[in-house]
Amino acid sequence: MALSWALAALSLLPLLDAQSPVCANLTVEPITNATLDQISGKWFCIASAFHNPEVNQIAGTLQAGFFYMEPNHTNDIVLLRDYQTIGDKCVYNSSYLKVQRENGTLSKYESGEEQFADLLLTKDPGIFMFGHSLKDEQNKGLSFYTDKPEVTEEQMRVFHEAITCIGMQKSEISYTDAKKDLCGPLDKQHKEERQKEKEGDTALG
Repeated sequence: MALSWALAALSLLPLLDAQSPVCANLTVEPITNATLDQISGKWFCIASAFHNPEVNQIAGTLQAGFFYMEPNHTNDIVLLRDYQTIGDKCVYNSSYLKVQRENGTLSKYESGEEQFADLLLTKDPGIFMFGHSLKDEQNKGLSFYTDKPEVTEEQMRVFHEAITCIGMQKSEISYTDAKKDLCGPLDKQHKEERQKEKEGDTALG
């Protein structure tokens, strides 16, 4: 799920075939606890591309975005805390993603339907992608995330090669700009609130 902006776009996409083809430098493998640990933490939305013009237009409205993923190994869910800058405003959302370990997918309920996306890992643990409807020519797409707001040339090359591999054009890519982020203050506020809650629980204990 292209977390962030792509999560919204997912509601417009058909269910993803879990056996979607991927390129040689991407892997769709069963999700393990180690996989969940790898995607745990803070991630930045860097770019996305969807073949469906309507979905791509929605993706293009995201000026900047980042999110936190907190997996629960026992229940196979991931707490998603998502911060998006859209229309010069910060939009925050908290939700849960379901983990389909064997299929290598994550899903979220949107408009009463469960929408899926392939978790695509590369050799670089600092990046990952979500694949959307990769076998559907009209609705296929990719979204790209890194663990730092700055992207290296090599990391961007991996994404560009993946875009080319699935038969899309670089001109279809929408990029974000971390300098336009307006969610920093809210993120800081939430961190302070969680820290106070933690201290309060410790005191009660």
